[in-house]
Amino acid sequence: MLELKLKAYAKINLGLDVLRRREDGYHEVKMVMQTIGLYDKILLRKSKRPGIQVKTNLFYLPENENNLVYKAAKILMDEFGVQSGVSIELKKHIPVAAGMAGGSSDAAAVLYGMNRMFHLGLSKAGLMERGVRIGADVPYCILRKTALAEGIGEKLTPLPPMPRCQVLIAKPAVSVSTKYVYENLMLTEDTLHPDMDALVAGIKAGDLKQMVSHMGNLLESVTIKRYPIIAQLKEEMIRAGALQAMMSGSGPTVFGLFDDEPTAKQAYHKLTELGYAKQVYLTDIF
Repeated sequence: MLELKLKAYAKINLGLDVLRRREDGYHEVKMVMQTIGLYDKILLRKSKRPGIQVKTNLFYLPENENNLVYKAAKILMDEFGVQSGVSIELKKHIPVAAGMAGGSSDAAAVLYGMNRMFHLGLSKAGLMERGVRIGADVPYCILRKTALAEGIGEKLTPLPPMPRCQVLIAKPAVSVSTKYVYENLMLTEDTLHPDMDALVAGIKAGDLKQMVSHMGNLLESVTIKRYPIIAQLKEEMIRAGALQAMMSGSGPTVFGLFDDEPTAKQAYHKLTELGYAKQVYLTDIF
């Protein structure tokens, strides 16, 4: 096997709650994650040139050890003594620094691809165990589909598939620091937490409207204050017929869920014309 073509799928958070700040500085979270049809393309090749070479289609992304795809390849090459060189071509479509786990998904795809290409014999659980060393979202990006994430995001429980729907994605021309968001999140006795158990119950019932009625993202309380455009995008999606619209992760990407394709397409065109977002995509769940 000399080369592999891989797809690294984006995720959205159907729900995101932060329970507490831990003694080690990390935050205890409870999230429902969902894979969607938007993806990056990765071409993984064996190379005669030793080491790891990375190429991307975006000039501002690192092409060295600071890229998560490089870290993913290096972890397995070091552990299993892989002598062949590897080249990784990464074509980004998932918005960068957008709360959609694009970098984590790229790393997850490379772990999966390296395991296959070099016949390393790792199970999905084995890949997830190594993935958490790269980032908290990487294990989920290996698991994919619908899942409850707890701990710092690494404790995963698969859920039944969420009801089918259209997903409108809009990423405004701002970048959000996850570190800033968590550092400025104030948790008090009066904090209104999303009802994650009710959200999970809606998913298990296969009821889209019940599910969306319990969606919520606690981090919006920080990010929207700094970037009001996020609230504008949510309002426009609801006005255009979304059952619910919410920020994904720490932002700034906003997604809307639609139960019929014609309405979703009209909303896509309207949002594109308004120009509030730098990137707009219409996709579905995966």
